[in-house]
Amino acid sequence: MTEIRAPSGFGLELDRVTLERARRGDMGAFGAIYERFGGACYNLALRVLGEPAAAEDIVQEVFLKLMASLRGFRGDAPFGAWLKRMTANATIDTLRAHQRFREDDPETLFESMPSQAADAEDRADAWSLLMRLPPRARAVVVLHQVEGYTHKEMAELFGQSESYSKSILARALKRLNDAVATTPESKEAVGDA
Repeated sequence: MTEIRAPSGFGLELDRVTLERARRGDMGAFGAIYERFGGACYNLALRVLGEPAAAEDIVQEVFLKLMASLRGFRGDAPFGAWLKRMTANATIDTLRAHQRFREDDPETLFESMPSQAADAEDRADAWSLLMRLPPRARAVVVLHQVEGYTHKEMAELFGQSESYSKSILARALKRLNDAVATTPESKEAVGDA
C-alpha cells in the first residue's frame, strides 16, 4: 500500500484568505505565512550557504521583502514556488556579496578548492560532503538535485549559460562520488560484491 504524504516545505498550499489578509498588511497573516514557509526558506538557505546565522539572515531578508512585494504576487505560479525563487535569489546574492562567486570558470573554481582530508565518518555524512564543495558548486547541487531547478532556471539565477551550470554540477557530483568512494565502508561493500 502506498503511503500518501502531505506536501511539505515550499509545496504547501497557501489559502486565499490568508494571502488576501497579508496583502492588506495583516501581521497575523504574515505570521501564518512565516509559520508555514519559514522552515523551508531556512533549510534552503542553510544548504546553500552552510552557515546557520547567514541562513537566518536570509529568512529575515526574504520575509521583509515578502511584506513589501506581496501585492505584486500575481498567482501565476504557486505561492511556495514564488517564495522559493525569492529565497534562492537572496542566497545567491549573499554569495555574490561575499565575493564567493569570484571564479566564473568551472576549471578555476575546482582547482582553487583545496582537497580536504577527513575521517571516514565525516566523509560518509552528506552534509559534510556538501560543505566541502565551493559555495557556487554547492548552490548548483542543492538547487538542481534537491530543489528541482532546471539548468535553464539556474542560468537565469546565476547569470551564466546552461552549459555552465551543467559543468559545475557534473564536477561537483564527481567530487562527491569520489569522496564517498574513498570511505572504508564503500571499499568493504565493493569487496563483498
